[in-house]
Amino acid sequence: MFISDGWRDYRVLDAGDGEKLEVWKDVVLRRPDPQTIWPKQNPDIWDTADAHYIRSARGGGEWRFFKKLPDRWTVRYGEMSFYVRPTGFKHTGLFPEQAANWDWMRGIISKRPEGFRVLNLFGYTGAATAACAMAGANVTHVDAAKGMAQWAGENRKLCGIPDDKIRWIIDDAGKFVQREARRGNVYDGIIMDPPSYGRGPSGEIWKIEDELYALIESCERILSPNAKFMLINSYTTGLQPTVVYDMLHMAVAKKRGGNIESGEVVLPIESGGWLPCGASGRWEG
Repeated sequence: MFISDGWRDYRVLDAGDGEKLEVWKDVVLRRPDPQTIWPKQNPDIWDTADAHYIRSARGGGEWRFFKKLPDRWTVRYGEMSFYVRPTGFKHTGLFPEQAANWDWMRGIISKRPEGFRVLNLFGYTGAATAACAMAGANVTHVDAAKGMAQWAGENRKLCGIPDDKIRWIIDDAGKFVQREARRGNVYDGIIMDPPSYGRGPSGEIWKIEDELYALIESCERILSPNAKFMLINSYTTGLQPTVVYDMLHMAVAKKRGGNIESGEVVLPIESGGWLPCGASGRWEG
């Protein structure tokens, strides 16, 4: 397991019956989590939620607020700060379980920060981008959604990262990687956090089971000769850590050597146990 247990501004109080109860700085949120199929361990604390995301039988869902919350607020992890807010898709703009991966990448980059180039595909609101940039890397942040890139840019300013440390690209991840290969551009580290299903800015359809392996192969071609890492994150049900391991082995390690580790990314639950939060695969050169 990759355990993200270094938080002070985020905690999982309890989980069960398909939900989780979390503290984001001073705000308590109650959100769905289909993997928590066990009973709630501390049911008496669930009425402390400031907001509750309730799924609709017709699909989707909505937030029910029990007190007025700020439009957005900040949470800190180490020296990094990020804006969070409840969105219409139950998310908050940050995946705190990824802190274990931020720490891993920062540790690699800090050994040789000068000139270290990172490509962050499906970059979302830029937490991994900020982590790598603050460790000294120059980061190319790619996301198909302009709104997410704008949010990531606001996080950059909040972290105090110089603007010239990050290049912002609004594009389909696969097409961008192919163009980078034709241009001869290479990277020392590559991150990808692909959705199960999505659309690019020109309507390109992404299905992870059809596209992921080819994307990993394409990314291997733009790793520099002395590349240090590739990180793959998946929240897709059924895409087990072993599957991620095998893809990294076939597409990257067989050509370049290095070491691979894969596992579940988890958060500690204060009432006991671990909250499973998807799978990560790490190749280190």
